Amino acid sequence: MAILENEFLKVDISAKGAQLTSVYDKAAQLEHLWQADPNIWGWHAPNLFPIVGQLINDELLVGGISYHMARHGFARQSEFILLEADDVHAIYSLPNSEHTLEVYPYKFDFQVLYTLIENALRVTYKLINHDKKTIYFSVGGHPAFKVPFYPGERYEDYYLEFETEEKLTTHSITAEGFFNGEAHPVPSPKNKLYLTRHLFDRDALVFKDLVSREICIKSDKHEKSVSVEFPHFNYLGIWAKGGGDFVCIEPWLGCADTVSKHVDISQKEDIQKLYPGHVFEAAFFISV
Repeated sequence: MAILENEFLKVDISAKGAQLTSVYDKAAQLEHLWQADPNIWGWHAPNLFPIVGQLINDELLVGGISYHMARHGFARQSEFILLEADDVHAIYSLPNSEHTLEVYPYKFDFQVLYTLIENALRVTYKLINHDKKTIYFSVGGHPAFKVPFYPGERYEDYYLEFETEEKLTTHSITAEGFFNGEAHPVPSPKNKLYLTRHLFDRDALVFKDLVSREICIKSDKHEKSVSVEFPHFNYLGIWAKGGGDFVCIEPWLGCADTVSKHVDISQKEDIQKLYPGHVFEAAFFISV
């Protein structure tokens, strides 16, 4: 485990999945990350690679060959190598191996970099292509933020404030985890989306055409907030498990399959590609 700390934040990171396990606001004396109750949802902030979402039949198609891969890919279940760390930054690495080549036929080094910058934590995804062919991939974050912030508060006192006024439209997901081609408006007075216990009854809200690149978690009862800025990501998922005192804000490059559209990885929606010898980077920021 790596521990990063400055005058604003103390952050804990596990080698399994290179996953954040704590984002502690020192001035407010608040833990802002969901503490992974296994009876509700046993994750804190999984990193999603090399896919985001669910594949039809859990099958990844690459060049006519089918590979088994579970929802959100293998990175979140993998042991990462801590390449370097100091008080304010850490670099975790997941290189290809015999195991990864069995399910994902590319040679790569997938890295997750964490950097404290005053009251913000930068999370950077870096992919290095060590192969002789183009790598196709998706990548995304899934951090779960503790809501409400303080004891005795109500979940319904909180809302998500978008950077700009949006006409929110969510793309519907089936019970099996696939898009079904339907889209529905989401009521959001001005730039606010209020949290309720039934907001995610139909699974995650998935936004594919946001103008905003920053969202803040706020309350009607006080001024404390947490923001997530995602300048490099095209899609955004927002989700919570029933009964859980949290909300996930999930920046994505890529998404789940659509019903009846089982296509090669190179044809998947919002798929990313990386040429031989090239390096990919994308970052999001958590600020308190």
